[in-house]
Amino acid sequence: MWLIVSLILIAMLLLLVEIVLLPGVSVAGIGAIISYAIAIYKGYTDFGSEGGWIILIAAIISAIATIAIAVKGNFWQRFSLKDNIDSRSQTPAEELNIERGAKGESITRLAPSGKVIIDGKVFEARSIDKYIDQHSEIEVMDFENFTIIVRKVE
Repeated sequence: MWLIVSLILIAMLLLLVEIVLLPGVSVAGIGAIISYAIAIYKGYTDFGSEGGWIILIAAIISAIATIAIAVKGNFWQRFSLKDNIDSRSQTPAEELNIERGAKGESITRLAPSGKVIIDGKVFEARSIDKYIDQHSEIEVMDFENFTIIVRKVE
């Protein structure tokens, strides 16, 4: 009997680990299923049909209780990231203090993306319609995310 109780307790612990720490199908979830299955099998073999049904119902109730405790108990709040990350890897093009119509020069060939220099600063840019050769005069047309949209000055 102690083996069956131990297996159900182990299954509950593994199920809790599966829900809180390792969500998805992992070793803990498979271990919980195997532990429940062995406990139910031992219940049927050791105590007959009536004992097996009692252990099966106890296993189902314990699994539901474990899931309810994990979901409503907010256990994952202890492990979750509470800080907000508000930094960026790049400055959006709109915040670069460059205005539409500003002139510059392409440092690399824009095919369609490349580097341009505007007011002495190097930026990532993309051609609006065609390839732009290196050292061509360009004009800022628009901004898209982290990229400046340019066209060749004709």
